[in-house]
Amino acid sequence: MSNASDYTPPKVWTWNKASGGRFANINRPIAGPTSEKELPVGKHPLQLYSLGTPNGQKVTIMLEELLALGHKGAEYDAWLIKIGEGDQFGSGFVAANPNSKIPALVDRSGPKPVRVFESGAILLYLAEKFGALVPTDSAKRAECLSWLFWQMGSAPYLGGGFGHFYAYAPTKIEYAIDRFAMETKRQLDVLDRRLAESKYLAGDDYTIADIAVWPWYGGLAKGLLYGAGEFLSVHEYKNVQRWADEIGARPAVRRGRIVNRLQGDPAAQLHERHDASDFDLKTQDKVAAKG
Repeated sequence: MSNASDYTPPKVWTWNKASGGRFANINRPIAGPTSEKELPVGKHPLQLYSLGTPNGQKVTIMLEELLALGHKGAEYDAWLIKIGEGDQFGSGFVAANPNSKIPALVDRSGPKPVRVFESGAILLYLAEKFGALVPTDSAKRAECLSWLFWQMGSAPYLGGGFGHFYAYAPTKIEYAIDRFAMETKRQLDVLDRRLAESKYLAGDDYTIADIAVWPWYGGLAKGLLYGAGEFLSVHEYKNVQRWADEIGARPAVRRGRIVNRLQGDPAAQLHERHDASDFDLKTQDKVAAKG
Protein backbone atom coordinates (compact mmCIF):
# COMPACT_ATOMS: atom_id res chain seq x y z
CA MET A 1 0.00 0.00 0.00
CA SER A 2 1.36 3.39 -0.97
CA ASN A 3 1.87 6.20 1.50
CA ALA A 4 -0.64 9.03 1.33
CA SER A 5 2.06 11.34 -0.02
CA ASP A 6 3.10 9.28 -3.07
CA TYR A 7 -0.15 7.70 -4.26
CA THR A 8 -1.61 8.89 -7.55
CA PRO A 9 -5.04 7.41 -8.37
CA PRO A 10 -5.19 5.63 -11.74
CA LYS A 11 -7.58 6.86 -14.41
CA VAL A 12 -9.80 3.81 -13.83
CA TRP A 13 -9.83 1.95 -10.51
CA THR A 14 -9.55 -1.84 -10.62
CA TRP A 15 -9.76 -4.41 -7.86
CA ASN A 16 -6.41 -6.17 -8.12
CA LYS A 17 -5.24 -6.49 -4.52
CA ALA A 18 -6.50 -6.75 -0.97
CA SER A 19 -7.33 -3.40 0.58
CA GLY A 20 -5.48 -4.13 3.81
CA GLY A 21 -6.70 -3.55 7.33
CA ARG A 22 -8.78 -5.62 9.68
CA PHE A 23 -11.66 -6.24 7.28
CA ALA A 24 -9.69 -6.79 4.07
CA ASN A 25 -10.81 -10.41 3.73
CA ILE A 26 -14.50 -9.49 3.49
CA ASN A 27 -14.33 -6.29 1.46
CA ARG A 28 -15.19 -6.57 -2.21
CA PRO A 29 -16.63 -4.26 -4.88
CA ILE A 30 -19.51 -6.53 -5.89
CA ALA A 31 -22.79 -7.65 -4.31
CA GLY A 32 -24.65 -10.94 -4.23
CA PRO A 33 -24.07 -14.32 -2.58
CA THR A 34 -20.79 -16.24 -2.69
CA SER A 35 -22.20 -19.48 -1.33
CA GLU A 36 -25.45 -21.39 -0.95
CA LYS A 37 -26.46 -21.31 2.69
CA GLU A 38 -29.98 -21.08 4.03
CA LEU A 39 -30.74 -19.18 7.21
CA PRO A 40 -31.94 -21.06 10.28
CA VAL A 41 -35.47 -20.43 11.54
CA GLY A 42 -36.44 -20.64 15.20
CA LYS A 43 -39.70 -20.85 17.10
CA HIS A 44 -40.52 -17.15 17.54
CA PRO A 45 -42.40 -14.71 15.29
CA LEU A 46 -39.32 -12.55 14.71
CA GLN A 47 -36.09 -13.94 13.34
CA LEU A 48 -33.04 -11.72 13.71
CA TYR A 49 -29.74 -12.37 11.94
CA SER A 50 -27.08 -10.17 13.43
CA LEU A 51 -23.88 -9.51 15.33
CA GLY A 52 -23.37 -7.51 18.53
CA THR A 53 -21.93 -4.41 16.87
CA PRO A 54 -23.51 -1.01 17.54
CA ASN A 55 -25.86 -1.52 14.59
CA GLY A 56 -26.82 -4.97 15.81
CA GLN A 57 -27.31 -3.75 19.37
CA LYS A 58 -29.93 -1.25 18.24
CA VAL A 59 -32.32 -4.03 17.25
CA THR A 60 -31.76 -6.36 20.19
CA ILE A 61 -32.19 -3.44 22.60
CA MET A 62 -35.40 -2.50 20.80
CA LEU A 63 -36.75 -6.04 21.03
CA GLU A 64 -35.88 -6.31 24.72
CA GLU A 65 -37.56 -2.95 25.39
CA LEU A 66 -40.71 -4.13 23.60
CA LEU A 67 -40.76 -7.34 25.63
CA ALA A 68 -40.29 -5.32 28.82
CA LEU A 69 -43.35 -3.28 27.82
CA GLY A 70 -45.39 -6.49 27.59
CA HIS A 71 -45.45 -6.99 23.82
CA LYS A 72 -45.29 -10.79 23.67
CA GLY A 73 -45.33 -10.68 19.88
CA ALA A 74 -41.82 -9.25 20.03
CA GLU A 75 -40.34 -12.59 21.09
CA TYR A 76 -37.40 -13.32 18.86
CA ASP A 77 -34.64 -15.68 17.90
CA ALA A 78 -31.29 -13.92 17.47
CA TRP A 79 -28.99 -15.90 15.20
CA LEU A 80 -25.29 -15.10 15.06
CA ILE A 81 -23.88 -13.86 11.76
CA LYS A 82 -20.08 -13.98 11.80
CA ILE A 83 -19.18 -11.27 9.34
CA GLY A 84 -15.46 -12.00 9.66
CA GLU A 85 -16.18 -15.45 8.23
CA GLY A 86 -18.41 -14.16 5.44
CA ASP A 87 -21.78 -15.42 6.75
CA GLN A 88 -23.41 -12.29 5.31
CA PHE A 89 -22.61 -13.47 1.79
CA GLY A 90 -24.60 -16.71 2.08
CA SER A 91 -27.60 -16.96 -0.22
CA GLY A 92 -30.11 -16.97 2.63
CA PHE A 93 -28.72 -13.83 4.21
CA VAL A 94 -28.53 -12.02 0.88
CA ALA A 95 -32.20 -12.89 0.35
CA ALA A 96 -32.96 -11.22 3.69
CA ASN A 97 -30.66 -8.27 3.00
CA PRO A 98 -29.31 -7.73 -0.53
CA ASN A 99 -26.82 -5.28 0.96
CA SER A 100 -25.12 -8.08 2.95
CA LYS A 101 -24.91 -6.07 6.16
CA ILE A 102 -26.15 -6.93 9.64
CA PRO A 103 -28.74 -6.70 11.07
CA ALA A 104 -31.48 -8.32 9.03
CA LEU A 105 -34.94 -9.15 10.39
CA VAL A 106 -37.54 -11.54 9.03
CA ASP A 107 -41.03 -11.15 10.50
CA ARG A 108 -42.84 -14.49 10.25
CA SER A 109 -45.87 -13.47 12.30
CA GLY A 110 -48.12 -13.04 9.24
CA PRO A 111 -49.17 -15.21 6.29
CA LYS A 112 -46.02 -14.27 4.36
CA PRO A 113 -42.56 -13.53 5.77
CA VAL A 114 -41.57 -9.86 5.68
CA ARG A 115 -37.90 -8.95 5.41
CA VAL A 116 -36.60 -5.71 6.90
CA PHE A 117 -33.02 -4.54 6.55
CA GLU A 118 -31.07 -1.45 7.65
CA SER A 119 -31.13 -0.91 11.40
CA GLY A 120 -33.10 2.35 11.28
CA ALA A 121 -35.77 0.75 9.10
CA ILE A 122 -36.01 -2.18 11.52
CA LEU A 123 -36.46 0.15 14.51
CA LEU A 124 -39.20 2.09 12.77
CA TYR A 125 -40.90 -1.09 11.53
CA LEU A 126 -40.99 -2.56 15.03
CA ALA A 127 -42.11 0.72 16.62
CA GLU A 128 -45.02 0.97 14.20
CA LYS A 129 -45.87 -2.73 14.40
CA PHE A 130 -46.23 -2.58 18.19
CA GLY A 131 -47.25 1.04 18.60
CA ALA A 132 -44.42 1.78 21.00
CA LEU A 133 -41.33 3.94 21.42
CA VAL A 134 -42.25 6.36 18.64
CA PRO A 135 -44.50 9.38 19.31
CA THR A 136 -47.93 9.69 17.70
CA ASP A 137 -48.08 13.47 18.01
CA SER A 138 -46.93 14.84 14.64
CA ALA A 139 -44.41 17.35 15.99
CA LYS A 140 -42.91 14.90 18.47
CA ARG A 141 -42.81 12.20 15.82
CA ALA A 142 -40.98 14.54 13.45
CA GLU A 143 -38.39 15.29 16.15
CA CYS A 144 -37.94 11.59 16.86
CA LEU A 145 -37.50 10.64 13.21
CA SER A 146 -35.14 13.56 12.63
CA TRP A 147 -32.77 12.25 15.31
CA LEU A 148 -33.21 8.67 14.09
CA PHE A 149 -32.12 9.66 10.59
CA TRP A 150 -29.43 11.95 11.99
CA GLN A 151 -27.85 8.84 13.44
CA MET A 152 -28.15 6.91 10.21
CA GLY A 153 -26.42 9.69 8.32
CA SER A 154 -23.83 10.59 10.96
CA ALA A 155 -22.55 7.26 12.25
CA PRO A 156 -20.67 6.34 9.05
CA TYR A 157 -18.35 9.27 9.76
CA LEU A 158 -17.78 7.88 13.25
CA GLY A 159 -17.44 4.21 12.31
CA GLY A 160 -16.31 3.99 8.70
CA GLY A 161 -14.42 7.25 9.01
CA PHE A 162 -12.88 7.86 12.42
CA GLY A 163 -13.03 4.31 13.74
CA HIS A 164 -11.53 2.82 10.61
CA PHE A 165 -8.59 5.16 10.27
CA TYR A 166 -7.90 5.44 14.02
CA ALA A 167 -8.19 1.76 14.94
CA TYR A 168 -8.24 -0.52 11.90
CA ALA A 169 -6.38 0.93 8.91
CA PRO A 170 -3.02 -0.74 8.21
CA THR A 171 -1.26 2.63 8.32
CA LYS A 172 -1.93 5.72 10.43
CA ILE A 173 -2.81 8.62 8.14
CA GLU A 174 -2.74 11.91 10.01
CA TYR A 175 -4.98 13.74 7.57
CA ALA A 176 -7.70 11.05 7.69
CA ILE A 177 -7.61 10.73 11.49
CA ASP A 178 -7.70 14.50 11.97
CA ARG A 179 -10.52 14.91 9.46
CA PHE A 180 -12.79 12.34 11.05
CA ALA A 181 -11.82 13.13 14.65
CA MET A 182 -12.94 16.70 14.00
CA GLU A 183 -16.25 15.53 12.58
CA THR A 184 -16.81 13.04 15.41
CA LYS A 185 -16.25 15.74 18.01
CA ARG A 186 -18.62 18.04 16.13
CA GLN A 187 -21.27 15.32 16.27
CA LEU A 188 -20.71 14.83 19.99
CA ASP A 189 -21.19 18.56 20.45
CA VAL A 190 -24.45 18.42 18.47
CA LEU A 191 -25.69 15.75 20.86
CA ASP A 192 -24.38 17.52 23.95
CA ARG A 193 -26.19 20.73 23.05
CA ARG A 194 -29.43 18.89 22.37
CA LEU A 195 -29.21 16.94 25.62
CA ALA A 196 -28.57 20.14 27.56
CA GLU A 197 -32.13 21.17 26.75
CA SER A 198 -33.88 17.79 26.60
CA LYS A 199 -33.85 14.66 28.76
CA TYR A 200 -33.90 12.43 25.69
CA LEU A 201 -33.20 13.18 22.06
CA ALA A 202 -36.82 13.53 20.98
CA GLY A 203 -38.00 15.25 24.17
CA ASP A 204 -39.17 14.02 27.54
CA ASP A 205 -39.77 10.44 26.41
CA TYR A 206 -37.36 7.64 25.56
CA THR A 207 -37.78 6.62 21.89
CA ILE A 208 -36.23 4.77 18.99
CA ALA A 209 -34.04 7.85 18.46
CA ASP A 210 -32.23 7.10 21.73
CA ILE A 211 -32.10 3.40 20.93
CA ALA A 212 -30.45 4.16 17.57
CA VAL A 213 -27.94 6.70 18.85
CA TRP A 214 -26.91 5.13 22.17
CA PRO A 215 -24.91 2.09 20.92
CA TRP A 216 -22.71 4.37 18.81
CA TYR A 217 -22.41 7.63 20.71
CA GLY A 218 -23.20 6.35 24.19
CA GLY A 219 -20.60 3.65 23.64
CA LEU A 220 -18.12 6.24 22.42
CA ALA A 221 -18.80 8.50 25.40
CA LYS A 222 -18.16 5.63 27.83
CA GLY A 223 -14.89 4.67 26.15
CA LEU A 224 -16.25 1.44 24.64
CA LEU A 225 -15.43 2.15 20.99
CA TYR A 226 -12.00 2.08 19.35
CA GLY A 227 -10.12 2.81 22.61
CA ALA A 228 -10.55 6.47 21.69
CA GLY A 229 -12.13 7.99 24.80
CA GLU A 230 -9.04 9.89 25.93
CA PHE A 231 -8.07 10.85 22.38
CA LEU A 232 -11.46 12.49 21.81
CA SER A 233 -11.78 13.90 25.36
CA VAL A 234 -15.24 12.35 25.64
CA HIS A 235 -15.47 13.33 29.32
CA GLU A 236 -16.01 16.92 28.22
CA TYR A 237 -19.49 16.14 26.88
CA LYS A 238 -21.29 16.18 30.21
CA ASN A 239 -24.83 15.98 28.88
CA VAL A 240 -23.97 13.05 26.63
CA GLN A 241 -22.38 11.36 29.65
CA ARG A 242 -25.54 11.84 31.73
CA TRP A 243 -27.74 10.48 28.95
CA ALA A 244 -25.40 7.55 28.21
CA ASP A 245 -25.34 6.50 31.86
CA GLU A 246 -29.11 6.72 32.22
CA ILE A 247 -29.83 4.65 29.15
CA GLY A 248 -27.05 2.18 29.89
CA ALA A 249 -28.67 1.42 33.26
CA ARG A 250 -31.98 0.32 31.69
CA PRO A 251 -32.47 -3.46 32.19
CA ALA A 252 -33.57 -3.98 28.58
CA VAL A 253 -30.50 -2.17 27.33
CA ARG A 254 -28.24 -4.22 29.58
CA ARG A 255 -29.77 -7.36 28.09
CA GLY A 256 -29.94 -6.24 24.48
CA ARG A 257 -26.36 -5.04 24.24
CA ILE A 258 -24.90 -8.49 25.00
CA VAL A 259 -26.91 -10.45 22.41
CA ASN A 260 -24.81 -11.81 19.50
CA ARG A 261 -21.73 -10.34 21.17
CA LEU A 262 -18.39 -12.07 20.56
CA GLN A 263 -15.96 -9.84 22.44
CA GLY A 264 -15.24 -8.67 25.96
CA ASP A 265 -16.25 -10.15 29.30
CA PRO A 266 -17.62 -13.69 28.76
CA ALA A 267 -20.46 -12.85 31.18
CA ALA A 268 -21.47 -10.12 28.72
CA GLN A 269 -21.56 -12.38 25.69
CA LEU A 270 -24.73 -14.18 24.68
CA HIS A 271 -23.86 -15.56 21.27
CA GLU A 272 -27.44 -16.44 20.39
CA ARG A 273 -30.74 -15.68 22.08
CA HIS A 274 -33.72 -18.00 21.66
CA ASP A 275 -35.41 -17.65 25.06
CA ALA A 276 -35.51 -15.10 27.86
CA SER A 277 -33.83 -17.64 30.14
CA ASP A 278 -30.73 -17.61 27.93
CA PHE A 279 -29.52 -14.45 29.70
CA ASP A 280 -29.27 -16.44 32.92
CA LEU A 281 -28.15 -19.76 31.52
CA LYS A 282 -26.21 -19.36 28.28
CA THR A 283 -23.80 -16.45 28.51
CA GLN A 284 -20.27 -17.51 27.61
CA ASP A 285 -19.06 -17.69 31.23
CA LYS A 286 -21.85 -20.20 31.95
CA VAL A 287 -21.11 -22.15 28.77
CA ALA A 288 -17.42 -22.34 29.65
CA ALA A 289 -18.18 -23.47 33.20
CA LYS A 290 -20.19 -26.39 31.86
CA GLY A 291 -17.25 -27.45 29.73
